[in-house]
Amino acid sequence: MQIAIINGPNLNLLGTREPEIYGSLTFEQFYQELKTKFSEINFHYFQSNVEGELINELQRIGFSFDGIVLNPGGYTHTSVALGDCIAAITTSVIEVHISNIHAREDFRRISHVSAKCKGTIAGLGLKGYELAIQYFSNQ
Repeated sequence: MQIAIINGPNLNLLGTREPEIYGSLTFEQFYQELKTKFSEINFHYFQSNVEGELINELQRIGFSFDGIVLNPGGYTHTSVALGDCIAAITTSVIEVHISNIHAREDFRRISHVSAKCKGTIAGLGLKGYELAIQYFSNQ
C-alpha cells in the first residue's frame, strides 16, 4: 500500500512555529513515528511552500497511490486551483488540519479543498494524520 503525505506552506516550521497551536514536535520526528507505527505502508512525503509545486506533486502521484493525506495549510482558504486539482485526480484525498480551523479566524472557515476530498480531519493535532492513514489502511 502506498500513501502520500503532502504538507503545504509553513508546515516545514512545525516544532518551532506557534508551539501553543502546533506543538513542539517537528514533522520529520512525527513522520519517523508514523513509519514505525505503520511499517506495512510505503510512505511518500512531500512538503512545499509553493502552490504550483503542491499541484504538480498531486498530479504526479494522484493516479497511482492508494491514498493521499493533505494538509494544504493556508492554501486551504485561497487556492481554487488546489481544489480543482484534487477533483481531477483519482486517488482519494483526506484533508488534515492540525488546528481546529473553525475555531480560529473567520477566513479560515472557508475551504476550497474540503468539498473535493473524501473527508476532513481538523483540530486533533498530529493525530489527524494518523487517523487518515488508519482510514486508508482499512480500505
